[in-house]
This record gives sequence, C-alpha cells and structure tokens, in this order.
Amino acid sequence: MLDALRAHLDALPALAKFAIAMGPRALGIFSEHRPIAEFFAELGKLLLMFSAGLEIDMALFRAAQTRSIVFGLVTTTVPLLLGTLFGLAFHYALVPAIVIGSLLASHTLIALPIVTRLGKARLQPIIVAVGATVLSDTLSLIVFAICISIYTTGFSATALATQLIEIITFVPLILFGLSRAGAFVLRQVQSNEEAYFVLMLGVMAVAGVLADFINLPGIVGAFLAGLAVNGAARESAAKARLGFFGRSLFIPSFFIVTGFLVDPMMFVQTLIDNFPLAAGIVVTLIVGKWIAAAAVSRAFGYSAAARLTMWALTLPQVAATLAATVVAYDTHNAAGQRMLDTTMLNAVLVLMLVTSVLGPLLTERFAPRMLDASVPLEAVPSRENVI
Repeated sequence: MLDALRAHLDALPALAKFAIAMGPRALGIFSEHRPIAEFFAELGKLLLMFSAGLEIDMALFRAAQTRSIVFGLVTTTVPLLLGTLFGLAFHYALVPAIVIGSLLASHTLIALPIVTRLGKARLQPIIVAVGATVLSDTLSLIVFAICISIYTTGFSATALATQLIEIITFVPLILFGLSRAGAFVLRQVQSNEEAYFVLMLGVMAVAGVLADFINLPGIVGAFLAGLAVNGAARESAAKARLGFFGRSLFIPSFFIVTGFLVDPMMFVQTLIDNFPLAAGIVVTLIVGKWIAAAAVSRAFGYSAAARLTMWALTLPQVAATLAATVVAYDTHNAAGQRMLDTTMLNAVLVLMLVTSVLGPLLTERFAPRMLDASVPLEAVPSRENVI
C-alpha cells in the first residue's frame, strides 16, 4: 500500500540473510537468549501492524463501501476455507489448520503504487480492492486471535461465547471510541510534534493492552489502533517521524529476530523434503484469491483486465502474514506443542517471497490493460458511495 511497507519489503532480503547467517542456527554469533533484541522485535511487530492500519486509505473504503465489504468478505472467506482444507490435508489439527487459512485470508497492497504511478488509482475496481483490505485484514486477525485462545486454553463453548462477546465489544470500542477520543486528544497537541508522537505510541499501547486483556494478540489491537487514528494522523509530521523510527530501528529488528528463527539447513531441507507443502500453500493462496476476484468482479460487471488486476493486488502476503505467523510459531498449547511448526514457518516464508514478487509483476502486466480497456471504467469521487 504504501511506501512504508514497500520499504520494509525491500529491506527484508538483506536483513533476513544477515539474521540467518549470524543467528544461533548458523554462525551462532547471536545466542538463543537475546532479551534486548526480543524487546525491539516485539515493538517492531506492533509498529508493523499499527503502520498497516494507519496507511489504509479509509476515504477510498468509504467511496465504494458496499462493494468493498462484499469483496472483503469473499477474498477473506475463500482463501480461509481453502487454507484450512490445505492444513487438514497435510495432517495439521483443526485449530492450526484454521490458522493457516487465516494467514492466507489477509493481503498487503504492496503493488498499489504501481497503479498510483499510472494516475488511475481512483478507478472503481482499484478502490474496491483497497477498501476490501480493511475488512480482510481485520477479519483474518480476529479469526487468528480466536484460534490462539482456543489452542492455548482449550476449547470451551462458554469461553468461546465469552470471547466472541468481548471481541464484538472490543472492535467497535477501538474503531469508534478510541478513534474519536484519539482524534480529539491529537488535535489538542497538533502543534507539539513530540507530544503528538508520544500520544500515537500511547494509542497503540492502549489498544495492545486492551487486546491482551481479552486474550487477543497485541498485533490485533495495534492494527485496529492504526485504523482508529487513521484519519486524524494521516498528514501529521509525527506520523512521518514514527514511520522513520519504525522503518529504521524497530521493524528491522522484528525482521532480524524472525531471521534468527530460520535454520538455513532446515529451510533448504524443507524445500526438498516438503516441496508439496511449500508449493501447495502458494498454489492454495493463488487459487483462493483468484476465485474471490473472479466471482466478485464478474458480479460487478468488471472487465477481464480489471479482474486480473484485483487478483494481482490481493496476492502479496507480507505484513499481517509475517506478524501472525511469528505469533503462531511462538504459541504453545498445554502439552508444549507449537501451534505452527518449523516446517510450516519455512513454507510461509516461501509464500511471502513468492507472492511479494508475483503480485507486483502481475499488477504491472495487467493494470495497463485495464486502463486501456475498450469499456471505460468510471473514477469514483472520494467519499461517494458507488452503489
């Protein structure tokens, strides 16, 4: 979406190589116990999700709200179901299989600048794809959070009902309550950049603590907090400063510590011994996102080129996928078993690398065809519902 996330992605290969080479499973320069690096990485993980929510253009979501909701539901549900079936087919238990599905349900709009560069980012199919990201990322993280709770504490109908009630209360509280309160407070200090910066971090921290209070991962609260203060903070200088600190220090720390988790020999061995798993998760994601884009775009009467562009935009799996995968890898049940094993961690890393290259390449190929299509597509004014 976003130059910020593109910067994270551009830095990922170099950071990953450095971390894997220097980590405890290769040269061993860094040990298994690294509390300072872990602290920086935890903050970086929250900032990554906060930035993802902060950078989503809510005005575009409102411009085509109904169609964005429809596409968001479909592009979340289809990959979620296919990913769950994929996990079950490879002998993962039901809850970890649903988590695998939730990882495929979200997407990161790293290819959006390609369409923006063409000067046609306000075409209706593009607006719908951007707007769908709000719902897709939110729903996938909520499903993920419920699975984390069930896996760590065991299934209980009463506990599940209680958590659903808490989530139903929590999401509007953050998106609407914290949005209004945060916007009001931020307006009071808009002339004080330092105070504005601290308050933005405070909003993220409060949302993370509230999420943890109802047994949701902090990344869910951080993402919703980003959405909550999205409009108020979008043009602020403090946001740029926060982005600088995040991109320069904390988010790279998260990537580095994630690289420490990778055993280079096991990673290669996974590709050799578990190639069907690594290839299967990539194919499942590609097929799931294609079915969603094809079904919705046909229903809306979009051209084939628009359909392919919407599909390409929703392919990349970066921000939410990486953060959620690391949380799932670090989550254990009562018996001490990881929710996602090292093999799946390596497969998801392959998925990220493949889709982060494939999505922009396909967008570059299909977007010009959409813009030159014989049937014109109308641009949609900001904040105007197209339905």
